[in-house]
Amino acid sequence: MQIMMATFFSSLHNCIDAIDGTHIRVKVSKEDVSRYRERKSYPTMNVLAACTFDLKFTYVLPGWEGSASYSRILDNALSREDNLNAPQGKFYLVDARYMLRSTFLTPYRSIRYHLKEYSQHPPENPKELFNLRHSSLRNAIERAFGVLKNRFPILAEMSRYDVETVSEIVLACCILHNFLVDFDLDEEIIAQVDRDLMNNEPDHGLANGAIARGEDGRRGEILRDSIAAQMWNDYITRH
Repeated sequence: MQIMMATFFSSLHNCIDAIDGTHIRVKVSKEDVSRYRERKSYPTMNVLAACTFDLKFTYVLPGWEGSASYSRILDNALSREDNLNAPQGKFYLVDARYMLRSTFLTPYRSIRYHLKEYSQHPPENPKELFNLRHSSLRNAIERAFGVLKNRFPILAEMSRYDVETVSEIVLACCILHNFLVDFDLDEEIIAQVDRDLMNNEPDHGLANGAIARGEDGRRGEILRDSIAAQMWNDYITRH
């Protein structure tokens, strides 16, 4: 994947990692159930994480209630003492549930995004090409979550543990996951996760995701448009 980033995805060379959230079941008091219940019928914890394109977690923030918005959790990650680092001139790839910023690039809304949508019909314009390549790289975080949950089935059986305990277990599993990526990468698990993702594309918030706001949002739009234009120029030259 690093070779891909250096060549085919050269216009994304300033990309650091991919970011997303995942929900883990959790036990909470009756008073807190509504805060921890999102679209599911049971309470969950929303875990924000960043990972490299070889599926290693570089930042994990557990503990947030399931109903918390993705942008709100990201804002907290940026302001904490153990904060998510977003260096100037670099950016992360995020889906449309996050706010577009100069350091967090979302896909174009109302434009094809899922990889399956491009399997028979190649991209036809700069925005579609950007979304295709964004999706190809950003799905590293979905693959990492998939491998994590397959490696550690306990993450699907957390409803008897409280928030603090679940947070500690999630962090421990992520640390072990990173070790195993280097020393015991299970290709069968990765292949199964890839099949599941291809057959069950998750919701990326493209229909009603967050809209860019403010000056930094405008900088994000300009950066995204310039990357899309560069990608398209390279693409049509080679094709």
